[in-house]
Amino acid sequence: MRADRLVATLLFLQTRRRVTAREVAAELEVSERTARRDLEALAAAGIPVYSQHGRGGGWSLVGGARTDLTGLTATEIRAMFLVTGPSAASPELRTALRKLIRALPSTLRPDAEAASKAGVLDGTDWWRLPVTAGTPQLDALQHAVVEGLRIRLGYARPGSPAGTRTVHPLGLVTKAGVPYLVAGVEKSSTEASEDATATDAGLRVFRIDRITSVELTADPVVRPDGFDLATAWRELAAPMEERMRGATVRGRVEPSAERVLTILFGGRLRLGGRRADGWLEMEIDGPSPRIVAAQLAGLGACVEVLEPPEARDRLAELAVELGTLYGKP
Repeated sequence: MRADRLVATLLFLQTRRRVTAREVAAELEVSERTARRDLEALAAAGIPVYSQHGRGGGWSLVGGARTDLTGLTATEIRAMFLVTGPSAASPELRTALRKLIRALPSTLRPDAEAASKAGVLDGTDWWRLPVTAGTPQLDALQHAVVEGLRIRLGYARPGSPAGTRTVHPLGLVTKAGVPYLVAGVEKSSTEASEDATATDAGLRVFRIDRITSVELTADPVVRPDGFDLATAWRELAAPMEERMRGATVRGRVEPSAERVLTILFGGRLRLGGRRADGWLEMEIDGPSPRIVAAQLAGLGACVEVLEPPEARDRLAELAVELGTLYGKP
């Protein structure tokens, strides 16, 4: 789009004492003739741009004039590059960042370049499994969200074949490295997903790594009145978080197992004071007592569950099962 090119051309002029039409064309990936027309358009619009013919000539801003098109401070630029400039960013993002660095005033450029190299984004966990989406579906979803187009979405729940539905893509959210799509579902739809929590507005959340296909339609998205993605996400995530903390298991743990327990349960673990027997009080939240009990089973006698009875019963069952399988003849 020409407006974007004119802004980019002006930013490029700000970083150079003098440029040629050929240099502008190479920077913006347009023809030299188009670059020359854009430079002439800037001059005609009242921007203090002038040309000088002959050897060593080119285009310049009169008196080194500058136009602050962003209003960004040095601190804001550094923060932006720290977030968006890790070495593992997409090729498109790295190209855009390089162009933006060249467009910055010379006094701000060193900090921006340093910040763009100050971080690394590793998209795998310690088992080398991907934890961020780099699927073809993600590109299509981003396009649908930005363009405001409905999509035919293929989605597969665990243990079930993929189904298809038409949804209104409203935004993308990443939580703990896992990307999700927030979308509106038609009121007539009776389909539901265990990964999706409904609100009265008919919103759903879909894990992107379970999306099998994305087909764009020509129909525009219908957005709920006053829709705000951050607010909608909080409302959708709250019931899921409550379910993840639907039960509390209480017991005691040997101090030597505290580190392992913290790694396993993180923020779901609460440790109390030291008991008379030298052990620590503990409370662990989870979806159910049986699930928490199964997660604790690997710690053996380093942990004792005191309540609820359901958790103790499950540990006893597991002990019998493991003893039968691994016990000596």
